[in-house]
Amino acid sequence: MTIPFILNGEDVVAQCSVDKRLVDILRDTFKLTGTRADCRSGVCGACSVIFNGKLVPSCLIPAFKVKDGEVITIEGFKQTIEYQDIIMGFNKSGAQPCQFCETSIILAIEALLSYNLRPEPQDIVAAFVDIQCRCLDPNQLLDIIKTISEIRQKRLYGRSA
Repeated sequence: MTIPFILNGEDVVAQCSVDKRLVDILRDTFKLTGTRADCRSGVCGACSVIFNGKLVPSCLIPAFKVKDGEVITIEGFKQTIEYQDIIMGFNKSGAQPCQFCETSIILAIEALLSYNLRPEPQDIVAAFVDIQCRCLDPNQLLDIIKTISEIRQKRLYGRSA
């Protein structure tokens, strides 16, 4: 099967069998190992990517669904100014997700803030419901996202909330 799609801002084509999942295409075809295939059932969050603007577990996305879509992995996202906002927010708050959670946490924050720059606590909780993070407690996560939101607002609009 031939699958054209946009990967981290570039037009690409993957050749794969119909039983492949997006996580396998990213790791095997494009050697993007920041997306991990841990549980393969969509519950751990380690395989998270932004697919057509939404955070998804790539282990649940069949190859045919990727056709003509847009995928952003952690490797592509690290090249953006938005990534720098998130890292600055983590540094400012003094908290860091562990290496297991880092990819899913960072991409979940981006997926949330890209459509809601001033999320309410319930929006934040909903955005992280599918991510199994044990290294950051929920209150700490709320504070971190508020900090990141303020950094982004200042960069975009020259002021904070």
